Amino acid sequence: MKYRLLALTGIAGLALSTAACSSSSSSSAAAGGSSAPAASSSAPMASSSASAGGGSAAATTMDFGPACSSVPKTGAGSFTGMSTAPVATAASANPVLSTLVAAVKAAGLVDTLNSAKNITVFAPDNAAFAKIPAATLKSLLANKAELTKILTYHVAGARYTPAQLASGKAIKTLEGGTVTASDMSGTYTIKATTDSASVVCGNVQTANATVYIIDTVLMP
Repeated sequence: MKYRLLALTGIAGLALSTAACSSSSSSSAAAGGSSAPAASSSAPMASSSASAGGGSAAATTMDFGPACSSVPKTGAGSFTGMSTAPVATAASANPVLSTLVAAVKAAGLVDTLNSAKNITVFAPDNAAFAKIPAATLKSLLANKAELTKILTYHVAGARYTPAQLASGKAIKTLEGGTVTASDMSGTYTIKATTDSASVVCGNVQTANATVYIIDTVLMP
């Protein structure tokens, strides 16, 4: 989806450049051609704008990533449905986040996340939790203190746009540690101290959070 938007942006930029050239040609005929340099300089500006905005500008307005196709098209678990509910409630309606929701409930964080204002959640999907050995996961779900530490490491205290993630800045989490986000050739990565995760469906909006679904559970 992101690349199709890039293509559309490029086409729009070309159309604007063509219109500018046409306008300048008319002005040149009437005023001895003095406007021709302006038409020439406008084309690079349009091209620069399209490339500078890149995927970040496009992604700020909608979800992106290969796993977005797994999100329900309608109902409470759809992108539209989730946008009207607080984040923990929204996640509970999304089948790709069922293990995360079970962990949030076990840690007693449902009310904390639902009442938070303008947060970002890096949400491990079911496949991310499946990477953890079953015995280890079972033990983790029974350890509320450790589970809370891990889950809050996936939450930041402000909303972050894709453009902000692409800047490579360090993001402080509610756990107290930091993660570093970056965009490498269209793939958004969230790096922890010892591991990293790729964003498989990003910029999902809920009533109080921006969610980036990731493919690995990050460890503080």
